[in-house]
Amino acid sequence: MKYRNPIIPGFNPDPSICRVGDDFYLVTSTFEFFPGVPIYHSKNLINWELINYCLTEDSQLPLEDAKASDGIYAPTIRYHNGTFFMTTTNVSSGGNFIVHTKDIYGKWSEPAYVDQGGIDPSLFWDDDGTCYFVSNGLDENERVSIFLCQLDPFTGEKHTKTTLISYGCGGRYPEAPHIYKQNGYYYLMLAEGGTEYGHMETMQRARNIYGPYEKCPHNPILSHRDTPGPIQATGHADIIEDQNGNWWLVCLAIRPIKGMQLHHLGRESFLAPVIWNEDGWPVVGNNGKIDFEMEGPLPGPVPQPVSRDFCDSFDGDKLNLKWSFVRNPRRENYILERGRLILRGGRDDLSTELGHPTMIAVRQEEFDVEAMAWLEGDIQLGQCSGLSAFYNSDYHYDIFVTKNESDYAVCLRKRVADIDVIVAEHSIDYNGSIKLKLVANDEWYTFLYENDGEFVELGRGATSLLSTETNGRSFTGTFLGVFSEKGSIAVTNVTVKEL
Repeated sequence: MKYRNPIIPGFNPDPSICRVGDDFYLVTSTFEFFPGVPIYHSKNLINWELINYCLTEDSQLPLEDAKASDGIYAPTIRYHNGTFFMTTTNVSSGGNFIVHTKDIYGKWSEPAYVDQGGIDPSLFWDDDGTCYFVSNGLDENERVSIFLCQLDPFTGEKHTKTTLISYGCGGRYPEAPHIYKQNGYYYLMLAEGGTEYGHMETMQRARNIYGPYEKCPHNPILSHRDTPGPIQATGHADIIEDQNGNWWLVCLAIRPIKGMQLHHLGRESFLAPVIWNEDGWPVVGNNGKIDFEMEGPLPGPVPQPVSRDFCDSFDGDKLNLKWSFVRNPRRENYILERGRLILRGGRDDLSTELGHPTMIAVRQEEFDVEAMAWLEGDIQLGQCSGLSAFYNSDYHYDIFVTKNESDYAVCLRKRVADIDVIVAEHSIDYNGSIKLKLVANDEWYTFLYENDGEFVELGRGATSLLSTETNGRSFTGTFLGVFSEKGSIAVTNVTVKEL
């Protein structure tokens, strides 16, 4: 059966997957954004629905000191004896921890912190019920290595000392370790090469969980390094056996801007079939490559085409699950009324380092999209309220309505590294409401505002300047959001649709 990648587009990196019966659950990283670790559900591995988050309370997810692309790193989700477990790293506060729940739709436990360093932790239960915790870290010579211990997954209490079990398969930065058991072997799968264009997935196996591990003869089992094409940086994977005995791999990959080695949508979640060869090693996709269109024996109901268009008129008693905040939200600055959301601008703006700006945002999932926001209310002197293409506090484009000494205006602001300027300003007759629009393709964000029933172009910004590579050390992706600074505004409707 044919299907299309990515299965979860936009900023959804480091996917991990588990199965309960014929239900599949997948989680991804969130870094400095709140709530943390989205949970997606599917019956067929293709049609995914966002159903919850693992980390929804400030006590579970303290992000006060989370710099851009810090916070929550790669999670792992597992199910054992009626309980879901998720383990991850908050690199800004506390390190590695585990949370659990019996109700995937409900609230998860408070974190149980684990006294083992490194990042990208994972859990594995052996046949005798022993639970193992595995992560990467540094050995005594500061070489990145893979470490293992036994523990209680409910409390994080270690039952054995931490033991080094592998140096990886020769690539730099061995990370994202996952252990599986198949035909008497323990398989240790790793991401290596860094999460950029040299990214790859490798495999080892041993008869004893502590090793020694032998390397797969056709490593890397997945990589697009040194391969030109529209899919790059494949790796950081997890594998699962479906209810029909077929195996699948979920991984991250990127879609660079056409003609450039730059990407701004973020690292996305992709799917590939897996077979085990006669020597007991996994073969992923098309001999270690994946495509936008692939074929495999999908489980469950036949995949259905779905619209990814988003619309929120704020007529419920809770915010839509797709909304995210930058770090922990100041909840008093968000007032949900029937039919509108009041945004109260606090002391932080979109460019405040370690700030908590008043903004709600959704992931940009495709290159060609149109986002529109309906705003209404009084505008105070110096207030800025509008629509943003936001990567992080140092890289964002914003169209907003403001009040000057003598009139009202719509402005286009660009924040790129240490440059923060108003690049366009149009005076307007503001009558208490306005529609702002953003139109994106793979090259440009174009910003418009409504005037006398027609949209007027204010300016545009290059997508390349919001890219991960331009940002330097960054691991996230572009969000489209509505915000307010130095005053309050009512948001009555927001739409994001594919073009």
